[in-house]
Amino acid sequence: MPPLITLDDIRRAAVGHTLFKPTSLARAINKLGFVQADPIRAPARAQDLMLRHRVTDYRAGDLEARYAKLGLEEGFFINYGFLPRATYAAMHPRMPRTVWSAATHKRAAAMLEFIRTRGSVHPREVDEHFAHGSVTNYWGGSSSASTQLLAGMHYRGMLRVAKRDHGIRVYAPHLVAPQPPADQRAALDNLMDVVINQYAPLPAASFAGLLGRLRYGVPQWRGEIKAAMVRAKARLVHARIEDVDWYWPHGVKVGAAHHAPQDVVRLLAPFDPIVWDRKRFEWLWGWAYRFEAYTPTAKRKLGYYALPLLWREHVIGWANVTAVNGDLQVQCGYVNGRAPRERAFKAALEAECDKMRTFLGL
Repeated sequence: MPPLITLDDIRRAAVGHTLFKPTSLARAINKLGFVQADPIRAPARAQDLMLRHRVTDYRAGDLEARYAKLGLEEGFFINYGFLPRATYAAMHPRMPRTVWSAATHKRAAAMLEFIRTRGSVHPREVDEHFAHGSVTNYWGGSSSASTQLLAGMHYRGMLRVAKRDHGIRVYAPHLVAPQPPADQRAALDNLMDVVINQYAPLPAASFAGLLGRLRYGVPQWRGEIKAAMVRAKARLVHARIEDVDWYWPHGVKVGAAHHAPQDVVRLLAPFDPIVWDRKRFEWLWGWAYRFEAYTPTAKRKLGYYALPLLWREHVIGWANVTAVNGDLQVQCGYVNGRAPRERAFKAALEAECDKMRTFLGL
């Protein structure tokens, strides 16, 4: 009989599978399959905070600085982020549900021709040339109509992000127009496997919600996603633990002999694969983490950009980290009200703070 799998095994696998031994930047992104992006810098952008645990000698800003040479693309997957070029290509050409008017198509064609003549452009150049005015954006604020149209062209595969200029996307046309995959079903299955691999082991309650987000990455295949989920479950390992069904790929090792916990503290990004699925987080660690950057100050319980604090294989609290006048300030909170009393924890927390200083260049 195979050994009984426990929730402790699932917890260790959730940590050990994604926090693999640090490697090169290109290999780390390929292993992860997708790195979610976020513009907030507190104390660094989310993509940098995630990669620092997985890339040897990583420094804040390395992804942006090296992006053009890494064979990556920016774009929407289940969220917006960075992907290997092959994964990105498998989602195109996209057919969004929102149909452009003839006037919008005409403006997009003119902008595409303008960009082709220059090779790549900053949105400011496009806005200055076309002066399309402003529109109401998703958040209810005002955005440049040209910038919004650039984003729509990017989403449809007409443009790609060539690089960033101080965080602003610089667009270029695709040299080769995206082609439909020869086998649509296999392409969708492969995209699902990228999602599953990143967030495994997955509880059944999260399965449909997480994989269903592929409808944003491949809107043209919305009608095929439910069937692809059924196929995905059929090829995964399954175990029922404490009345919860869990799923993971055969390549993820779950069991007492794997993922032995280490005396290491890690401050995780709010969108780290370990943290992202809030349902799974609560099942594994018994408390609710909330991202409060958009919560009114008076209602925050953890802090503006609280980083979950992982000690060994347990998330035991959080930390608010700021860089002030070249110095790192770290304020920790703990679920049970106090820090572990072990000397090993104190030394590990100090080591993590030292790594954060190096990562930030302090």
